[in-house]
Amino acid sequence: MNDVEPIRVLVVDDHPVFRIGMAALLRSLPDVEVVGEAADRAEALAVAEEHTPHVVLMDLDLGGDSGVETTRELCRRDPTLGVLVITMLGDDDSLFASIRAGARGFLLKGASPDEVARAVRSVANGDFLLGPQLAQRGALYLSGARTRGTLPFPELTDREREVVDLVARGYDNATVARRLVLSSKTVRNYVYGVLAKLDVPDRGQLIVRAREAGLGGEESDDLSR
Repeated sequence: MNDVEPIRVLVVDDHPVFRIGMAALLRSLPDVEVVGEAADRAEALAVAEEHTPHVVLMDLDLGGDSGVETTRELCRRDPTLGVLVITMLGDDDSLFASIRAGARGFLLKGASPDEVARAVRSVANGDFLLGPQLAQRGALYLSGARTRGTLPFPELTDREREVVDLVARGYDNATVARRLVLSSKTVRNYVYGVLAKLDVPDRGQLIVRAREAGLGGEESDDLSR
């Protein structure tokens, strides 16, 4: 009889067909135990609290929730947890934000069953893994992180940093939206997400933090645009 403890896995994805299919694939592996499924941030945190998985398979787009922020909170609660992101989003912002949030693996949803199985085992073993399409970009990012110096708020995406820079100049959301060609709602969501990421209580404190970090220092000459 095999006494080795199985790898406990939680699957987090808001699309039930994909979530159920992934859970079924993992249940077919002799060394894996699926301890739960979740469709959003609240469910993911609750199931992880109850079942203490070794690995969480995390989608980045959880409807109204952010998989990156869910990853950050899970890793904050349990630094030994291995989060394996598996997503349709293969852009650099998604990849790098996931790494900064604490994810130890990143696969695209086109990965084969064998690739998924290898990734789960690798992340459970404490390794860092990127899918073959992403490995070179990830290596460049990680090497660049050691040479970039003092980039303000490295936990933010480039777009979030642009929003913070304009907020630090004193612009309201409507003006930020016009300058970045976004909707006011989108800008409001960015600001809310930044406050959560930086653990800042309000917009005023965000402006103070941003200016201390060197953002918002150049006043625009076309405020009325």
